Amino acid sequence: MRALADRWREELAPGADGWLGGTYGFTDDGMFVAVVRFESRQKAMTNSARPEQGAWAEQMMALMDGEVSYHDCEDVTLLMGGGSDDAGFVQVIRGKVDDPERLRAMMTSDPTSLHEMRPEIIGATLAIEPDGTFTETVAFTDEASARKGEGMEPPVEVRAEMEYAMKDATFYDLHHPWFSSAD
Repeated sequence: MRALADRWREELAPGADGWLGGTYGFTDDGMFVAVVRFESRQKAMTNSARPEQGAWAEQMMALMDGEVSYHDCEDVTLLMGGGSDDAGFVQVIRGKVDDPERLRAMMTSDPTSLHEMRPEIIGATLAIEPDGTFTETVAFTDEASARKGEGMEPPVEVRAEMEYAMKDATFYDLHHPWFSSAD
């Protein structure tokens, strides 16, 4: 999969109008996770319609053992400058909330305090689908720092909001992430 992803970057990325970059990796149980960013949904869909993209996608599907799911999202917020290609560890968090605006407000209301509380976070993205399903990518300097930060007790008001947002969330740890970005 890594070789195929690298080949996409070399051969298909130059013709992928609006492609911004991607964060990729494998979880401990072998699940491949890719968070790919485009300037707009329209440009992503135009890319998907290219014949060479379809041929590449068929090759990717042949490498997969199970079902593949895609999540297109137009509502994306960059947190702390967005993702970072310098991350040594990335968590991808998938969940669902009944109040997307509450989630967005929680994540964006006080970025300075969040960064002071969790300095090991070097960037993040939050994508919210219309039904409240969200995908958050959090880039950390390294896993040890991330785990240490997780162990710190947040302020009471932050804890209540985190419990709301992360109630049924699933965490996908990418211990050896890799990145690609448009030039």
